[in-house]
Amino acid sequence: MSFWDLLRDTFQTLKAHKRRTLLTMFGIAWGIISVTLMVAASEGLGKGIEKQNENFGKDVMIVFSGRTSMQAGGTRSGRKVNWDEDDYLAVRAESPACKYVMPELGSKAQVRSLFNSGSISTVGSLPPFAEIRSIGVAEGRFYNEQDNEEGRRVAFLGSDTKKQLFADREALGADIWMDGIPYTVIGVMKAKDQNSSYDGFDVRKVFIPFNAMRRDFPNKPPAAEHSVDQMLVAPWSLETHPDCERQVRRSLGRLHGFDPRDKEAASIWDTVKDAQATHMLIVGMELFMGAVGIMTMFLGGLSVMNVMLVSVRERTREIGVRMALGATRKSILRQFFMETVIVAGLSGGAGLVISYGFCALVNLLPMPPFFAGMLASWKLGLLSVTLLAAIAVLSGIYPANRAASVDPIEALRFEAGG
Repeated sequence: MSFWDLLRDTFQTLKAHKRRTLLTMFGIAWGIISVTLMVAASEGLGKGIEKQNENFGKDVMIVFSGRTSMQAGGTRSGRKVNWDEDDYLAVRAESPACKYVMPELGSKAQVRSLFNSGSISTVGSLPPFAEIRSIGVAEGRFYNEQDNEEGRRVAFLGSDTKKQLFADREALGADIWMDGIPYTVIGVMKAKDQNSSYDGFDVRKVFIPFNAMRRDFPNKPPAAEHSVDQMLVAPWSLETHPDCERQVRRSLGRLHGFDPRDKEAASIWDTVKDAQATHMLIVGMELFMGAVGIMTMFLGGLSVMNVMLVSVRERTREIGVRMALGATRKSILRQFFMETVIVAGLSGGAGLVISYGFCALVNLLPMPPFFAGMLASWKLGLLSVTLLAAIAVLSGIYPANRAASVDPIEALRFEAGG
């Protein structure tokens, strides 16, 4: 029997049992759809969360001062530690693994324009703040080194702050008054989604040069004089991140007389560690959902195997007649195996088309901030096809072997007697 004769006979057999064939195909297709949709949704959620984390800042350490929990250099534990305005200069010089070390000083100011006013968070730092905190520029510019060196009274507005103070009016070049002190608007921030913060969302702030901030809005009692709220640190790369953190702790410990291992004296909010923890969570969720989908596919494979075993029993006389007329064990084996592969192939192909089509339709809709869409990659498709092929082979071998092992005389007698 040629391959085309075998293929024609296989389709005729499947057509003769349409209901059984369709139900079997549904089981495999549903497994493919389950795997694809669940893993695509997990991938979209993971990418969405990663993007939100990067909107806060990529590879940033926020170093907060606290109280000592260990004795060091003859000093008691429980001592309050404060970062000074100029600490960052010494820390930067002693931390070659760090690309940036900068102070951050913030306060609430009564800010008004000619059109509106409000109590708004004001932040002062160095120009690289925009880079490490993912502050995008929609209009104008962020303040630069010269602005900071000269302590210029220039302001960069968060997108929401601009709307509050100016609505749809032009803000660039306009004056605002911060606690009565005039500042000139030089830029407006791009709107961004942000899922975390230690001092408020960036879109609702005013950003000014550090030297202007510490002159016009220094920390007030009970905070220490000439202190800053926290320091921002960024390593050169992920590889230098551990060395950067270690060098910063050592330098601050030397400056303020505490043990560098004392994490209460210098606590760090580390976006790298947060991102790693989030990644592990997403990977675990993807593995769980993928495992559920794979189990669904294997259940579909068992359904195929069961249906083919029933088919072997129902077609016992047909098999006996064919073998009596000269059909070889190999040809019987090939036909039943071909039926299994065709059922699995057609149902799997339909499942892939439906699931990828559904993903494409969902991705046309507006997405919530923490969800990047249904991300069905080619790797996911390859995985589904590989699993499908394995299930088709495993679920086809046993029924095909049973069919090929039928004794012709016993087969004819079985059907005749039934």
